[in-house]
Amino acid sequence: MQQQSRQPDLVEGSLPVFVFPTELVFYADEQTTHKQVLTLYNPYEFALKFKVLCTAPNKYAVVDAAGAVKPQSCVDIVIRHRDVRACHYGVIDKFRLQVSEQSQRKALGRKEVMATLLPSATQESSHSRPQEEERRMKEQLADSAFFEQTAFQQESRAPSGGPSALTVLLGLVCVAVLMLPTLGELESVVPVYLHLSVNKKLVAAYVLGLLTMVILRT
Repeated sequence: MQQQSRQPDLVEGSLPVFVFPTELVFYADEQTTHKQVLTLYNPYEFALKFKVLCTAPNKYAVVDAAGAVKPQSCVDIVIRHRDVRACHYGVIDKFRLQVSEQSQRKALGRKEVMATLLPSATQESSHSRPQEEERRMKEQLADSAFFEQTAFQQESRAPSGGPSALTVLLGLVCVAVLMLPTLGELESVVPVYLHLSVNKKLVAAYVLGLLTMVILRT
């Protein structure tokens, strides 16, 4: 019975998606508005996967652009506007949240959220009507092109492939230098010209310490 009640909702593109708010407004003169939160709700009895798409992905950074929502739960999606410039004032961008069931790839439902950058909150009321008219015109146009939004965590540097061969070679040389006998040691089978002074060994130890830090960071 539960499977039969769920079947109508699983038709591709027909599942209602619940997101709040339905519109994002960023104000250039208010730094606190440059980061906003979308809350995606899952009122269903099954888990959902979600993906965030955007018409202008280079202008925004999205934390957790893809993920999952447990049944009868919600998840917060943080969106940062990272290209606050006057040339973007009044431009309406769109975010599309696509949801699907965990075991499926097709999008069961989608919801679009508009995002607008304004100079300040004081100018919003005076420009509300033109913006509403522009919004209606844009909604009547053909479907916008949406692109996958790169997650904010993925913007960090890519992991390196490890220390270079030169770094490892220098480290081995420093270790070999430290293993050589110190100048003045009499009981040694190593030739005298390979006996090193204390100062030279201190330099080798210092360089080895720097190389160790470099290797650990990579």
